[in-house]
Amino acid sequence: MLVPCEVAVKCVLPVVRAMIANELMVRHNLKQAEVAKILGLSQPAISLYHRKMRGKAITLENDAEVMKLVEDFAASLAQNNLPHRDFILTFCRICQVIRAKGLLCEMHKTFDPLVDIDKCRICLPLTQLTCV
Repeated sequence: MLVPCEVAVKCVLPVVRAMIANELMVRHNLKQAEVAKILGLSQPAISLYHRKMRGKAITLENDAEVMKLVEDFAASLAQNNLPHRDFILTFCRICQVIRAKGLLCEMHKTFDPLVDIDKCRICLPLTQLTCV
């Protein structure tokens, strides 16, 4: 059994990293080496994200809210005004939004067939959770 965070690490984290890397390179004109330094990754990893050879498990670009969060995150990173703590919190916030929207459910079901995605409410925001 995998918990949602494990699925997110395997599938969502690389996709979000790829999206951020792309934003930094395309919109902010940064080189792969600069993006790698900002994200704490290697330049070859950024190249794999850029060529879509890594970070393609799920499509998130069609979700306007997720894209806005990624764009804002990339802008803060490009301006170099994001403390380490805020980097972590922002990344976690993006993941929380993805989970709360149910964008991870099908992937979770693939990894753990025991998950009943019609009844599972684990990833909903606390404000939407109700007792059964």
